[in-house]
Amino acid sequence: MSASQACPGPPLPDAERQDREFISVVVPALDEAAVLPRTLPQALSAGDVEVILADGGSTDGTPALARDLGARVVQAPRGRARQMNAGAAAARGGILLFLHADTLLPPHYEQSVREILREEGVACGAFRLGIDGPGPGLRLVERFANLRSSLLGLPYGDQGIFVRRALFCECGGFSEIPIMEDFEFVRRLRRRGRIRLAQAGVRTSARRWEALGVLRTTLLNQQVVAGYLLGIQPERLARWYRGAETRGCPAPGPHPGP
Repeated sequence: MSASQACPGPPLPDAERQDREFISVVVPALDEAAVLPRTLPQALSAGDVEVILADGGSTDGTPALARDLGARVVQAPRGRARQMNAGAAAARGGILLFLHADTLLPPHYEQSVREILREEGVACGAFRLGIDGPGPGLRLVERFANLRSSLLGLPYGDQGIFVRRALFCECGGFSEIPIMEDFEFVRRLRRRGRIRLAQAGVRTSARRWEALGVLRTTLLNQQVVAGYLLGIQPERLARWYRGAETRGCPAPGPHPGP
């Protein structure tokens, strides 16, 4: 699915538009059956929400488990951007929240999402980053991520990015590049308004930092960002990133952005 197909069809009359305050939580997943029993019930605990799991070809029973847990499931070609666009195309909510499969939303998250998106001049929002693991290194990662998000308006995908569906469609959805899709999307949204960071925080799995080490993971992420900003093609960056992950025993799931 192309980015333009994330919002198919002509504009609908007002009576048929997606509910403006209804939240569609879109979860891209690939072989994530181990983490879904924590992620999906928390996402579904809110009022007036749906969860759409966009599966990229799992072989571990992820789609069936997601349905059993109450999510809708759509199939998409593998790749986080493609999967998120497919989930957005199936959504019926006027608000889209893109959530990684290993990330827990905070209690009453829906209140924060709706309040932030009602603010004048806000393009999108995200949550503060919390990492579900011990150690001073992870606390430093959290602090840096939250400072970057609040001062520069650059949250990453593991912070749960949320946006009005209308603006998502106007911007053309996620660019279907193999890496940095969240970074590229937020940079486009910054031209349309403010990026707001919620007071509440998500809790994302520490598995990536545990697999590669905190320092190595941080350096790897920053090298990818620098390469992208210098104009290196995302396909080349993705091959290099996958090679580094393979040497460090990567976690399952769609290919992650830094």
